[in-house]
Amino acid sequence: MIVLYRIDDRLIHGQVVVGWGQRLGIGFIVLVNDEVRASDWEQELYRMGVPPSIEVVFASVAEAAARLPEWERDRRNGIVLTGDVDAMVALARAIPGRRCVNLGGIHAREGRTERLRYVFLTPDEAAKLKALAAEGVAVSAQDVPSAKPVPIEDLA
Repeated sequence: MIVLYRIDDRLIHGQVVVGWGQRLGIGFIVLVNDEVRASDWEQELYRMGVPPSIEVVFASVAEAAARLPEWERDRRNGIVLTGDVDAMVALARAIPGRRCVNLGGIHAREGRTERLRYVFLTPDEAAKLKALAAEGVAVSAQDVPSAKPVPIEDLA
């Protein structure tokens, strides 16, 4: 079952594997990124940061949207991880039903403004996330499990 849908532009790193993975008892991570899906070299780099007890699946956005029901039925706890807002919005809309989306690390780049020390959004990204929340998806920022979630409405 997918226990965490997370946007983190660093993709797989210690905070995801140790911070969230250990806390949630993760058995698999689905890294959703079209470029990484097409690169064996990048996949190997990301696999190196994950213990052998955790399966890592690499999927394009289209593949992930098609396989979400399968991962939701998995007996193990899993994380679906995207590196950007557009990919997560597409996944959240692919399968009807209430979801929770975690903004874990969306860093500074041109056009983005700081909303929290670890969340920078363009006006377009903020609007997409707010629209997703208006559709019934709980969208909040939370870098680590021990931090208090900040609803998207508070990031305006």
